[in-house]
Amino acid sequence: MATESLGGSSGLAKSAAVKLSEMGERTKQLGTAMRDPHQQRRIILVIVCVALLLDNMLYMVIVPIIPDYLADLEIEQSEHVHVVMHPNTSANSTNQDKSNKDNLDVQIGILFASKAILQLLVNPLSGTFIDRVGYDIPLLIGLTVMFVSTCIFAFAENYATLFVARSLQGLGSAFADTSGIAMIADKYTEEAERSRALGIALAFISFGSLVAPPFGGVLYEFVGKRVPFIVLACICLADGFLLLTVIKPFSNRTRENMPVGTPIYRLMIDPYIAVVAGALTVCNIPLAFLEPTIANWMETTMHSSQWEMGLTWLPAFFPHVLGVYITVKLAAQHPNLQWFYGALGMVIIGASSCTVPACKTFGQLIAPLCGICFGIALVDTALLPTLAFLVDVRHVSVYGSVYAIADISYSVAYAMGPIVAGQIVHSLGFVQLNLGMGLVNVLYAPALLLLRNVCQMKPSYSERDNLLDEAPQGLYDTIKMEERRAKKKGYSSAGNCLSVDENGFDPFRAQRSLSEESSGPEYT
Repeated sequence: MATESLGGSSGLAKSAAVKLSEMGERTKQLGTAMRDPHQQRRIILVIVCVALLLDNMLYMVIVPIIPDYLADLEIEQSEHVHVVMHPNTSANSTNQDKSNKDNLDVQIGILFASKAILQLLVNPLSGTFIDRVGYDIPLLIGLTVMFVSTCIFAFAENYATLFVARSLQGLGSAFADTSGIAMIADKYTEEAERSRALGIALAFISFGSLVAPPFGGVLYEFVGKRVPFIVLACICLADGFLLLTVIKPFSNRTRENMPVGTPIYRLMIDPYIAVVAGALTVCNIPLAFLEPTIANWMETTMHSSQWEMGLTWLPAFFPHVLGVYITVKLAAQHPNLQWFYGALGMVIIGASSCTVPACKTFGQLIAPLCGICFGIALVDTALLPTLAFLVDVRHVSVYGSVYAIADISYSVAYAMGPIVAGQIVHSLGFVQLNLGMGLVNVLYAPALLLLRNVCQMKPSYSERDNLLDEAPQGLYDTIKMEERRAKKKGYSSAGNCLSVDENGFDPFRAQRSLSEESSGPEYT
């Protein structure tokens, strides 16, 4: 028996040693993979996509939960007040019920909009902060704030606490969304790769926004309010831990050699960036305005069931992903038509918005909603990489502030949606709301013609010297130029556009000569 026991112990020890050896080998492989720039980029893309997924799931998961939860709180409070003040009377009157419902609608609208409003206010500051400290630390800050916000959502039991949690989410999003997208633009320098990576990020954003309402509704119905938020908090914690393990933001010193980014106010007055920002706002208005109003319209006109209202936007996920895929493929083949893909998307959005009020059944409604999401995919996938390229050729290749502007564009639409859309429906009607949104998108589409020559822009020393008050950062620009020339013989904007040296001017040599002239006196 003793021999058998010793043999069993020896076998367990050998098994444990083998498992430890395997774990050590996997850790070694992970370390080797992280030293490979291509593998590191992929892991960073996963971290950013998970962060964007979480942010959009948290944004939309409250849609089926909070109205019902606040209504229950309102009923409990009104019954308590009624028993204390009127112990001998019956239920509240019809007028009082109507007043309570109107008050509840206002509270829900303000709660939904608070995230986008705070995000709108913080983005100018977060963009500047990201340009100064890099992308990894702000992403960690954003994930931390989102984790705290999600935990507060899980255990909140009154409106004030829910409002604080929603506002905190806007603060976290201002850092996480902006730094995440900017990090992708920074890691993927070639335009074809950048478009593909940003397209993957947009697919995660779409998936989070569209799958969150049924996810939250099902869990809320069967296991309560806390569980959906606890699940999201755990995923957020895991993503933050992966960020700390892989990127190691507090030990990263690559930011020291990067130039100072262009101030956000100067990017805002760049006409090309302004056109792109306006397009991002306009194309998201139909989605932002329909989300808080379409459920009531469906209940009134179609007598839709709860499950139909809950699954309204879910089918639109597939055309959104299709739109991202098509735009990435087209951009790789015809990079000079990015503006056209965006304009086409806005026309599709406008036509789809105008047809929403004509739908009489749930099946008919799916088609225009899919059209809206397909058009948004075209616009976002075409124009987000364009922002990075405009910064590359007209300013300094630091992307925090320019993607803060993009985040501001989204926030403007989603801040107005829950507050303004209901008022327009009440004053003018649901039909007029959709016709107006469709008309605005169609009328804005020709403005993208201003971007038709963007592909022909070339980064040059003289242009940057005129655009920037401070002297160009020679070392960083030289390194970036060497990297790009190693990949391609000449600069390309979104594939194969005009070469840098086509006009006979060598910015690489100009940057190097300037650096030598400025450093010469120090060594003589």
